Amino acid sequence: QVQLVESGGGLVQAGGSLRLSCAASELTFSSITMGWFRQIPGKERGFVAVISRSGSTVYYTDSVKGRFTVSRDNAKNTVYLQMNSLKPEDTAVYYCAAGATVLSLRLGNVNSWGQGTQVTVSS
Repeated sequence: QVQLVESGGGLVQAGGSLRLSCAASELTFSSITMGWFRQIPGKERGFVAVISRSGSTVYYTDSVKGRFTVSRDNAKNTVYLQMNSLKPEDTAVYYCAAGATVLSLRLGNVNSWGQGTQVTVSS
């Protein structure tokens, strides 16, 4: 099971930006579909973004389209989530996830989770 470690969370004002990183232990990182989810206390963890193994295919949940960008660097075993124009409703714990395919990950079928990183957006 791949080990995932997120970093880059923090406190930011509305309209600001943050970049989350997720480093993977897997030597065959390029064979793994990666994604991001988020969870607000009292709610289920929800899908945010997914990126295919090569990085050629990406999908986003509607609420972040045009503001968030998912990318990956297979040489560094790292996936990123660039978050711009942040809103208070983006406040959540963000989790990196590894899965088998783009479709399965979008449906929440996750093989490995990171420990999560808190993002807080103040109004």
